[in-house]
Amino acid sequence: MSTIVEGMTYLLNILYSMSAAIGLPYYGVAIILLTILIKTLIFPLTYKQMASMRKTVDLQPKIKALQEKHKNNKEKANAAVMELYKEHQVNPLGGCLPIIIQLPIFWALYSTLLHFPYDPTNPSAHLFLGFDLTVVYGFALSYHIILPIFAAATTYLQTKLTSPNATTDPTQKTMLYIMPVFFAYISVTVPAGLALYWVTMNVVSIFQQLYINSRLANKTKKAI
Repeated sequence: MSTIVEGMTYLLNILYSMSAAIGLPYYGVAIILLTILIKTLIFPLTYKQMASMRKTVDLQPKIKALQEKHKNNKEKANAAVMELYKEHQVNPLGGCLPIIIQLPIFWALYSTLLHFPYDPTNPSAHLFLGFDLTVVYGFALSYHIILPIFAAATTYLQTKLTSPNATTDPTQKTMLYIMPVFFAYISVTVPAGLALYWVTMNVVSIFQQLYINSRLANKTKKAI
């Protein structure tokens, strides 16, 4: 993890230098640029994840039929479902890959912001939009509570766009409401720079998801 933290620190400094060169010497800008870069790099994986999820949703009637057919033999039902996935080239675990990739990035950025060597020639470099990116603001009812509120709102919207059955499937419906609360809580217990990263990531994810949903819908129409 230390190597990732060192790389993250180096990359943030490069992005900060780039933003300073255009008259925006703030690490908040560097964090936003870093987030956009990360989301752009993993976009192919995100697209594959969503395409796989869409196929899984489309296969639900067949899956339920197989489960009903083999309701007295769970092993046979599971084998039949896995064979169906294989036939349609669906990876049921494919949706986990982008999350697995982002977790070390999340924790590396957390460690980076806790011990970041901010530009000593610019005392305000770690200030951004009224936030001190190094500070954990907690649950105080002040202007800074807006960041966890944005974290919750964008998490809700992003989850709803990602999960086609979020309002009908009991498990997905639960996640739809639990995840925003969870990340709002996380956002008040970590440095504001990390909360800024999460909000930015959600906003970029929302725009990417709208594009992916539109593209997959067009593919479905052409296939009909």
